[in-house]
Amino acid sequence: MRLIFLFLLLFSVFAVPALAQQARIELGKSSVPINMYYTVSIRLQDQALKDYSPFPDIEGFKKSTKFSSTQTVIAGGKTTSVLTITQNYAALSEGDFELKPFTMKVNGKTLQSAGMKIKVVPMTAVSPQGPSLPNLIIPEEAEKVQERPQEYVDQKDNAFLTLYTNKKEVYVGEGLNIVLYFYLAEEDQRLLDFYDFDNQITAILRQLKQPSAWEEVFEFAEVTPEHVMIQDKPYLRFRLYEAMLYPLNTEPMHFPAMSLKMIKYKVAVDPTLTEDRQEGYKTFFAREHNIPVKELPPHPLRDVVPVGQYTLRENLSHKSVPVNRSFSYLFQVEGEGNLSAIMPPEPTATVGLNFYPPDLRQDITKRAGILEGAKSFSYTALGRVPGSYNLGDTFQWIYFNPVTATYDTLRSSMTVQVTGQTDTDALVLATDLGPFYKIIENEDHTLVSLHQADAIKRYTNIILLVLLAVSGFVFLKYRKN
Repeated sequence: MRLIFLFLLLFSVFAVPALAQQARIELGKSSVPINMYYTVSIRLQDQALKDYSPFPDIEGFKKSTKFSSTQTVIAGGKTTSVLTITQNYAALSEGDFELKPFTMKVNGKTLQSAGMKIKVVPMTAVSPQGPSLPNLIIPEEAEKVQERPQEYVDQKDNAFLTLYTNKKEVYVGEGLNIVLYFYLAEEDQRLLDFYDFDNQITAILRQLKQPSAWEEVFEFAEVTPEHVMIQDKPYLRFRLYEAMLYPLNTEPMHFPAMSLKMIKYKVAVDPTLTEDRQEGYKTFFAREHNIPVKELPPHPLRDVVPVGQYTLRENLSHKSVPVNRSFSYLFQVEGEGNLSAIMPPEPTATVGLNFYPPDLRQDITKRAGILEGAKSFSYTALGRVPGSYNLGDTFQWIYFNPVTATYDTLRSSMTVQVTGQTDTDALVLATDLGPFYKIIENEDHTLVSLHQADAIKRYTNIILLVLLAVSGFVFLKYRKN
């Protein structure tokens, strides 16, 4: 018992640090140009993001946009997934600043950071991108509420709700970015406030769901304003929902007209009143959208090809290998599109080369209305016959580019040289005989008697009889007493 307790104690000591590493805080570089962002990130491994507390405030900086990225690795049948949420901070001036030690609560667990010194240096040649503005609409008139007209007045506000789409039509499989924004003029911040937001946004999201589209949601746990300029006037922009949709068929995507009820304050005519505002309500509306979905041009693989803008990055572990020696080949697809739906390219059968199922790695970044990243497939190959092999004959990956409206092919440009002489015996030994023969080396080869089961049964019966006799003897003895 003492040994078991010691084992459990040691297990807990080593297990706790490992679990703690499943979620951690990562800080940006200590030196950052004034025209670039400083970042604070939370990193989660093999777990979904349920909730997290707000990112810390940094004196001398203001919070800007957030973005998320996911990284998925499948190797040896084991899947590892890493989700990173990053908060951007814009420096207000050059100089030395300090991010003080802070804590954040992520999925109910408290994470700590020691903070750091930050030095903001003069700007670099890189210019930050400006925000894209959606098509704007003017809301309807405010709902009537009970009021005391002689004490409070209803001031006009500059605010509106709008659904932004980055395209007016898309191909099947092409990404459509949709964002639900609420805009509010900075000077009118005291006039409006959110009302029953959680219940309202749940109903709105049900309206935005598209049953015929693959959805990639831009995750964010808190609604924070972004500072934007519209016609030279400062506005606060609240991003209520954002997703990238990939239609699976030609059914048009329909987004109905949506409404958002807000608290609208009336301002006291007499500023000496105890209550300087009176609460009322106003409903804002976003007009409906219909996005046509076009069928891909005729092609034998039209129903299965990926859609997007992609490039190929590849690598060989060895450009020259001896016969019956393995090598690795990396086929990596990079660009914008539905990376999660991309399947491993199937190598064309090549006499003299054997390719085995690949390990997979996927990195996705969702930022500024763009979903981009890379998906890589690492193949292990075996050269069995000497010769020069052009991998372009083995790996060809066809996709449709919606920008050019044409089909394109990513083809390997690498060549591998297999040297030496063909070894017939090694060729036979290298043949994959299936999973049954792979376990031979790990199995016990000790001979077992065919009558072993009968002997075990016999001894078991004898032990049971002895135990029964002892139990009867004890029972009779205590009964007489």
